[in-house]
Amino acid sequence: MKKFNIRKVLDGLTNVSSSSSASPQPGNRENDTIQENLQSEHFQLCKTVRHGFPYQPSAMAFDAVQKILAIGTQSGALRLFGRAGVECYCQHESGSAVIALQFLINEGALVSALADDSIHLWNLRQKLPAVLHSLKFNRERITFLHLPFQSKWLYVGTERGNIHMVNVESFTLSGYVIMWNKAIELSSKTHPGPVVHISDNPMDEGKLLIGFECGIVVLWDLRTKKADYRYTYDEAIHSVAWHHEGKQFICSHSDGTLTIWNIRVPAKPAQIITPHGKHPKDGKKPEPCKPILKVEYKTTRAGDPFMVLSGGLSYDTVGRRACLTVMHGKSTAVLEMDYPIVDFLTLCETPYPNDFQEPYAVVILLEKDLVVIDLAQIGYPIFENPYPLTLHESPVTCCEYFADCPAELIPALYSVGSRQKRQGYSKKEWPISGGNWGQGTQSYPEIIITGHADGSIKFWDASAIMLQVLYKLKTAKVFEKARNKEDKPSTDIVDEDPFAIQILTWCPESRMLCVAGVSAHVIIYRFSKQEVTTEVVQLLEVRMPYELNDVDSPEAAGEQTPAVSTPGATSSPQSALPPAQTHPSTSSNSSDGPRDNVPCLKVRCSPLKQSPGYQVDLVVQLLWVSGEPPQQITSLALNSAYGLVVFGNFNGLAVVDYFQKTLLMNVGVQELYGLADPFQRQPRSPRKARQPSGGVCDVNDGSNASEDRCKSPTSGSCSPCNSDEETKHHKFIDKMKQKSRRFSKTVANDLAKMSRKLVTVPDQKHETDAKDSSFSRSRSSSVTSLERESREIISSFHFSETLSRKGEAMPGPSLWVGTSQGSMLVLPLTVPASSELRMQQAPAVSFGGVVTRLKGGILSMATLDSAGAPLHPPYELWYDPNLPDEREEKDRWKRRRPASPPSGSQEGAPDTHYVVLCSEKQAEVIVLPAQTSVFKHNITEASFVLRADVVQMNTGCCIACFCANGHIMALSLPSLRPLLDVNYLPLTDMRIARTFCFSNLGQALYLTSPTEIQRLTYSQETCDNLQEMLCELFTPVETPEAPNRGFFKGLFGGGAQSLDREDLFGETAAGKASRSLAQHIPGPGGMEGMKGAASGIVGDLARTRMALDERGQKLGELDERTAAMMASADSFSKHAHDMMLKYKDKKWYQL
Repeated sequence: MKKFNIRKVLDGLTNVSSSSSASPQPGNRENDTIQENLQSEHFQLCKTVRHGFPYQPSAMAFDAVQKILAIGTQSGALRLFGRAGVECYCQHESGSAVIALQFLINEGALVSALADDSIHLWNLRQKLPAVLHSLKFNRERITFLHLPFQSKWLYVGTERGNIHMVNVESFTLSGYVIMWNKAIELSSKTHPGPVVHISDNPMDEGKLLIGFECGIVVLWDLRTKKADYRYTYDEAIHSVAWHHEGKQFICSHSDGTLTIWNIRVPAKPAQIITPHGKHPKDGKKPEPCKPILKVEYKTTRAGDPFMVLSGGLSYDTVGRRACLTVMHGKSTAVLEMDYPIVDFLTLCETPYPNDFQEPYAVVILLEKDLVVIDLAQIGYPIFENPYPLTLHESPVTCCEYFADCPAELIPALYSVGSRQKRQGYSKKEWPISGGNWGQGTQSYPEIIITGHADGSIKFWDASAIMLQVLYKLKTAKVFEKARNKEDKPSTDIVDEDPFAIQILTWCPESRMLCVAGVSAHVIIYRFSKQEVTTEVVQLLEVRMPYELNDVDSPEAAGEQTPAVSTPGATSSPQSALPPAQTHPSTSSNSSDGPRDNVPCLKVRCSPLKQSPGYQVDLVVQLLWVSGEPPQQITSLALNSAYGLVVFGNFNGLAVVDYFQKTLLMNVGVQELYGLADPFQRQPRSPRKARQPSGGVCDVNDGSNASEDRCKSPTSGSCSPCNSDEETKHHKFIDKMKQKSRRFSKTVANDLAKMSRKLVTVPDQKHETDAKDSSFSRSRSSSVTSLERESREIISSFHFSETLSRKGEAMPGPSLWVGTSQGSMLVLPLTVPASSELRMQQAPAVSFGGVVTRLKGGILSMATLDSAGAPLHPPYELWYDPNLPDEREEKDRWKRRRPASPPSGSQEGAPDTHYVVLCSEKQAEVIVLPAQTSVFKHNITEASFVLRADVVQMNTGCCIACFCANGHIMALSLPSLRPLLDVNYLPLTDMRIARTFCFSNLGQALYLTSPTEIQRLTYSQETCDNLQEMLCELFTPVETPEAPNRGFFKGLFGGGAQSLDREDLFGETAAGKASRSLAQHIPGPGGMEGMKGAASGIVGDLARTRMALDERGQKLGELDERTAAMMASADSFSKHAHDMMLKYKDKKWYQL
């Protein structure tokens, strides 16, 4: 255990350490010793698990024995799913799209084909699947794969129309090749096109059915190496499926037809079906329909067969959603899907193709969803999906991660969320049920909260590296619904998603939730287990000033315009502001004049029925000012013990008392400094600084005429001497509005879903795009770096009960404020001592001045006690606000603060606290109450920090940072020693910057794609236990018995005929393939498989022992049956011998 000295210093000594180390500042006090337990060996960075729907899926396969589903994506990713909680992610190194997948049924292996013409063999018998072999084709492009059940020879179809055989054990090519010209011979004068289908006859493995794109199907005899039959149709083929008896097959075509062929009648199809075509009465052919992309033909013992197909709709169904058609006997069911269909698979009871299939479900892979329908129930209901695939139901706009939460939170959220589940699901269990859960010992509760573009908020249980939705909250219910398109909310801040969640803050102990939306609104929620109907939603409207002289006087704006607190004075609730305004203001909202004193959204006036869960307590809305929309909120904080919510934006900050529903403070940024403003601020017009899309505008925009606009400080109206300049200014604003809206629509799919948009004028658009690609913006504060932005905005808040004033002896409530210019200010709070006084008297906020300044915007702040342990903000214990008895029993003002160990200072001396702050460039530790810097560290010079949090580890606390250059760092506290620095992920998307967040105990996550969350850990302990925590994909399962051939089929040879493919495709019979055709690449799976086996040796031995016991028991039963059969055979032999002796010497006519 290493010790570090902290020396308290004089004011003004702010020498910064080098970027590689943090050195203490010299001082004149005795050394205080703080023991730091965290060392660099306690940190290691690794990915843990990926949740959500596979982004851009492209292929799918199912192991009918192991019950495992595999999905490949266009980015080369593989996602494997089993029972609820069994998920696995792996990635092809090349990143090429996955075009085909084939399981080695019940073998724990998977073959994947990529768009770069390579095939890979994956070992699934280890917890982290790895590639065992790869084969890269050099001269031909892969179009289709087929692996017969219980075969080691893989058929590979190519774009040239040829078929190659690959041994999946050695991953070598056979010399046996089916050339396209030999397959079609003279049946076609042109090239038949790529191979679109390969399958062997279910009753004769020696007959291979080959489908070519042009419409030709060939039945190839593998033994004689020639075609038995050729079937020709005028329309292109998309898929082929066999009847299980091997006498018929069905093809789907590009004109929406299905053709059924008898294998011995190649002249014409036995039947032509157009499932969705209109049949004319005059006997003509039906009108052509859209292509049927895939068809499957499954038989049952007790009824009619199932034909399942995708596509084939009539061309007159314009705008109709994608459909799956299920044809069963005379009934045809058309199932509409929410997204286009990528692929589907019919799940059957048996893996053998020559038996009755008995289908029971259909797995449908959509572009943004996975649906499983139940074929055994009337109406084909869907199964309830146990995977967290609804993460992207609405695009994720923000994310927060809470590890080691109170234990009662997850059951409470689940109890209210279980009432939100849809009805009408299939009553059967989820059919994809393979794999086993991990055996990890990590048991602390974890919760992930995601905010979405439609205004919804989802709570997820993330414990034990699983993910399950707990509860969903819809914030848009608070606002009026649009009756038609003309009434659709338009905020002039964003063109789309006016309810999108921008920032959220949550207090797990009190269960208070506060969210900020893109329409400059803040909603405060309380948690209750009781249903309640709110007659009137409590509303508080805030008019945030643009500059000191921008606020209208009460005479001009009426009582709804709050007064502005004067710098240096204590702010109290304004008498001019009503406690709560229940309806939006309507002043100055005529079509002739600019909008003023109106919010962006209209809060509903009708009673609001609120279900158990989170219920709205107060809505705060920012108002338009002189025709300008309010700026989006950039920072937000809540403290349940004080009953305060504070938020800031480009203009200033506001403090709201949600107990009394009043506004305590509403000031601009420069007012926080008072007379000690360190920056040179030029007078600016609010219209010049306006950002139509809530983003960052260049300060050099606009005409110079608006700089000298004359404004009356009393009325807020413009002087007539500048009417020309004002006209030009209004034209400029209208032009900016139009161009910002056009730009917003071009990036609506991604940036419009984000919390903030970047808007520039056309002549600077290319320059700004180049700057935005470097992502030199703060995640939490939407602030650019100092080199790009001169405006100062509020970037972060932190409530604390600490020594906020110099020379203070006792800790007191305070609010710490960080700005984009690197300033940290303190606002001491005066809070009533008891709950009774608190409900009668509002807290007071005063100005404490600047404490320190750093390079870059302030991202996060925290406080430590005298022993270096985190000093958490006080909080209120949760109570149900709708239960009067519980409200009376629990003291709502009860606050809890961790006890600080005795200080090492002299007896009678005041205690010491430490403030930790991290900016985009630096980290600093300040001692209180002296407010002097003791440690300072340059985190980065060339890049900047996107996210920083003070997190609690098992043996201490540290600062975790994520930089724009992809580095993840950890710094010790309070000495700021570098503990971890890993180049993990270069920032390639603003989505990562917007959603990256750290949590306690070494956990972190980010949105790696629009539909997936990637979790990672920077804890050595978690990395060491990761193998035990991960799920197992492969479990020992006996392969079902082959179908019984029957006595007569066995006697007369009518059953399925097997084929020894080794005799045909082996090197002895077929020779070696050309070396230039493909290149074999050994994979790393061998060593990783050994490591995985070594790490899970105990579990493997236990399972092996159980399997041996079961096998021994079955062998014992087999021995008994064998002995009985031998006795029966001996008896039969004896009777036969006696019969032979009896009739041995008799003539035939004597019998």
